[in-house]
Amino acid sequence: MARVAVFHNTLDFQGGADVVCLTACAALQRDHAVTLYTISETDPRDLAARFGIDLDTAALDVRIPAGGRPVARLLSAGAPAIGPQLALRSVLLRRAVDGELPSFDLVVSTANEVSLPTPSVQYVHYPQFHADRRPGDDGGRLNRVWSRLAAPRPEGLGDGTALLANSAWTAGVVDDVYGVRPSVLHPPVDPIEGAVDWAERRDGLVVVGRLAPDKRILDAIRIVDGVRERGHDLTLHIVGAAPRAYRRYVRQVESMAAERPYVTVERDASRERLEELLCTRKYGLNCKPEEHFGMSVAEYVAGGMVAFAPNSGGQREILDGRGDRLFGSTSEAIDLIAAAADADDPPTLPPDRFASDRFRRAIRNAVAREL
Repeated sequence: MARVAVFHNTLDFQGGADVVCLTACAALQRDHAVTLYTISETDPRDLAARFGIDLDTAALDVRIPAGGRPVARLLSAGAPAIGPQLALRSVLLRRAVDGELPSFDLVVSTANEVSLPTPSVQYVHYPQFHADRRPGDDGGRLNRVWSRLAAPRPEGLGDGTALLANSAWTAGVVDDVYGVRPSVLHPPVDPIEGAVDWAERRDGLVVVGRLAPDKRILDAIRIVDGVRERGHDLTLHIVGAAPRAYRRYVRQVESMAAERPYVTVERDASRERLEELLCTRKYGLNCKPEEHFGMSVAEYVAGGMVAFAPNSGGQREILDGRGDRLFGSTSEAIDLIAAAADADDPPTLPPDRFASDRFRRAIRNAVAREL
């Protein structure tokens, strides 16, 4: 049994990266003593329950640096005025725990690339440093500062570091930034039990994910408006976490939904409620372009839905590049969903493609190799 530290800048955004973090912790608990370092006000126990992750939270040693909770609350309260926070939180966490990390046999970063003083496994959802090397990417005006303080050197991503990425698309971005191409390990998304037959499902769209501007939830409402104008009586359920950092945007979404009886917003729904929607509605929709992987899209497939997403990023891999499921604009999304509603064809993608057993096994193997 080894002592393994999991480095995760924050759980406060309650998204796919946090599913990866907690699933990795659960996978490594089988063979190792696991300590989670983070700067968060979110309780890992609550998040594990919401995501349906069988994590032994009693055995997980969670360490938040002194002052970490007040800092997390301050950063969440200050968003979006503060701008992008992931790199900043990584710098703060890296500096706070620098003296403790060498006492571990291995460090696993589940929140992107970072300079570490020990052998490591690093899982990249999207590069958090060197935004200036990514055309059109806004990492915030201080990203160069954070990069100087905590970004790894390309040579440091060689021996002693196992580098993983959540999609082939993300792996390509990492290669562009650092000149090193990670292995691809798609995030864990289990097939959902209890999915009803296609003929028994309701004519509804579901949007899953945190209620944040980058998810373009307002576009989803406009899309269902357009599909209904084509004569299809589709409803829309918007289900997602509502972190304090996005409170202004959440109010906009709820205000727009309140004007439409066919749109429902459910904040912080239970896992049971989420699975009920995924298993009983026909269509799932994601509106974020260049999604690094697309956990919600994978969950739509896992629930037996027909999924639609922008024609960019890692979500193309989930939907196998299908032209009748991937759109380039709001108007094209309306066309595709209306056509699917006309055809009423059931889904063809396998629901178990990204099962968590595969992910857990790969994380354990990566750690074993580095140890």
